Amino acid sequence: MDDTKLYSVGIDIGTSTSQVIFSRLTVANRAGRCSVPFVEIVDKEVIYRSPIHRTPMLNPWTIDGEALRTLVAEEYAACGLRPDQLATGAVIITGEAARKRNAALVLERLSGLAGDFVVETAGPDLESAIAGRGSGAQRFSEETGAAVVNLDIGGGTTNAALFLAGELAAWGCLDIGGRQVEVSADGTVRAVSVGAQRIIRARRLPIREGEKADRAALEALCDGMNELLEQLTGLLPPSPLLEEIASPGSTKFAAPPGADIRYICFSGGVADCVYAPAEDDFAYGDIGVLLGRAIRRGRLLRDFRVAEAAETIRATVIGAGSYTTTISGSTISYAEDLFPLKNIPLLRLNEGEEAACWSGDGGALLERVRWFLAQSDADLAALAIQGRRDPEYAALRRLAETLAGTLDRTLPEGAPLLVIVRRDMAKALGQRLAALLGARRPVAVLDGISADQGTFIDLGRPVMDGMALPVVVKTLLFG
Repeated sequence: MDDTKLYSVGIDIGTSTSQVIFSRLTVANRAGRCSVPFVEIVDKEVIYRSPIHRTPMLNPWTIDGEALRTLVAEEYAACGLRPDQLATGAVIITGEAARKRNAALVLERLSGLAGDFVVETAGPDLESAIAGRGSGAQRFSEETGAAVVNLDIGGGTTNAALFLAGELAAWGCLDIGGRQVEVSADGTVRAVSVGAQRIIRARRLPIREGEKADRAALEALCDGMNELLEQLTGLLPPSPLLEEIASPGSTKFAAPPGADIRYICFSGGVADCVYAPAEDDFAYGDIGVLLGRAIRRGRLLRDFRVAEAAETIRATVIGAGSYTTTISGSTISYAEDLFPLKNIPLLRLNEGEEAACWSGDGGALLERVRWFLAQSDADLAALAIQGRRDPEYAALRRLAETLAGTLDRTLPEGAPLLVIVRRDMAKALGQRLAALLGARRPVAVLDGISADQGTFIDLGRPVMDGMALPVVVKTLLFG
């Protein structure tokens, strides 16, 4: 089978900036002539990167959806591609922009600009994981075995993610960013966000909207923001203010006991100001340059080694639609007439969480599922576990009872319970889950599929007389 070229688009809408990136993907069938097809991406090439645009706003609380759609359409024209030429893509809305009143409507409008989009409103914790992968911090941690904290500092928020040997171990988000205070060219303060106001009050700084900015006061504000980042990463004891500026909906960042953090990585728009600050204090109409300088003179760069980011402002997403088509194992269990299902976000349990489920404890699973549904703004999720080779019946029964009892309480009424297992045990687990849940919700358990956190899956209609299902694993492509 000849290689196939596909075009993909990524649209990233942030608090301060938005961007569009087009990629060309080469897809090939790597299976033998008489084998079940195994289709995978063998090459990816970014063919167009848009300028970094200011996210258009009607007012401080409302994204200008029409202006944003026009901006994206103009980038299609600049690249020379039409929407009908795009095979796939992603629209990701992050940071404070995800809190704007019409964020969901904006995503819906933009998703019509290409075919099979993954459309995601990333909550603060999920954005932390996405940015940590996009910056290269996760890969650095995986390759070196080191503990690495990625700080993705954007316009409105700082997303923190800790990776231990490549595994996401802690995450959180603070209302710290360059756009927390907007400043005009003559130094007048145009806007102050709630997070910045709290730090201003705590440090008793003379910074007020509509008045000329005192440079020393703005530097003191940025020093305060940097100290909070030092508290977050364990360099300073935490203060009550650290909790006050935690972003709504975020998890408290807490490194596991014994985690030896030696590396730090910076991504996001302010990262460029950390690595190479601009000469103009207010080059971007905000305090981003001053915040970058405050971080440079603080302890973060002195006490940690810096793992330089592969991507900074483009870390969140530079493209999307990595399609890997696989076929589930033959020992599967599923409800009739359930498929096809498309763009299902995948929640992968870590080793400790899965072990708790095998022992009959669903507490951690309950928290993770509730968190994931809130962070991904989704009504449905697929749970991914490793599974065990030839598990004993008693252990399999405990696992099924834990999954059924926990997920039945958290998923919307009537929504299917979807489980992806790497080991060959799907049929037995699926039959037990179906018996426990009865007619309350359909069940599908598939095995032989490997997928990471932050991926999406499509489940096609059964093939080979119902013995297998085609599964498409979609992974956001990062730089």
